Amino acid sequence: MIRARDIVKEYHDGDGTLVRVLDGLSLEVEQGDFVAVVGPSGSGKSTLLHLLGGLDVHYTGDVEVGGVKLRGLRDQELARFRNSHVGFVFQSFHLIPNLSAVENVLMPSHFGAESLDARKRAEAMLDRVGLLAKKDRAPVRLSGGERQRVAIARALFTDPKLLLCDEPTGNLDAATGAGVIQLFHELHREGLTVLAVTHEERMSSAARRVLRLKEGKLVEEPVRPAPGGTP
Repeated sequence: MIRARDIVKEYHDGDGTLVRVLDGLSLEVEQGDFVAVVGPSGSGKSTLLHLLGGLDVHYTGDVEVGGVKLRGLRDQELARFRNSHVGFVFQSFHLIPNLSAVENVLMPSHFGAESLDARKRAEAMLDRVGLLAKKDRAPVRLSGGERQRVAIARALFTDPKLLLCDEPTGNLDAATGAGVIQLFHELHREGLTVLAVTHEERMSSAARRVLRLKEGKLVEEPVRPAPGGTP
């Protein structure tokens, strides 16, 4: 599903100093895997996620996702790639406050005319994450865990091959986060490839593979099962 080779990513900090955040990084993720990339804030986890999702094109090296080589794709081609291959889940949910849950899930369809089939698809995705009964509620009337489930339903709307998650439990308490992690397990068992970047042990313990981002490269770590075991 993912093949990245010799990725180098640099930027200038506020003082104009050149910082190399990814330094010859390579990565392979098999289809259907559940991978966690761990590391402290500032280690480059989100940067890596953005490269793999086609959100950042300013790097050297090669990235291939789902058989699509991202190097050299134009903006419209990258947009089509993201729409057909990748679902994104973020720590801060990124829901539109004046839209209902179902309208937020429908957002990927708003580049064209909304159809009855699209609305049915959005409702089916809310049902998949256990929130169909709250489809007409605005985000402010949902709990943090419910808002994250709406965000996951939106990510699933286009039937992606890969789910990229940036600190998906970072804003959730222990019980709520456990419910979201359980949902990731279910999606993984259904065949979806999941890659999450996180600094939280509860998230990394849920994954099948754990990779640590250190000094711009990835190092495989042993998986330590969460207390009570994982599904």
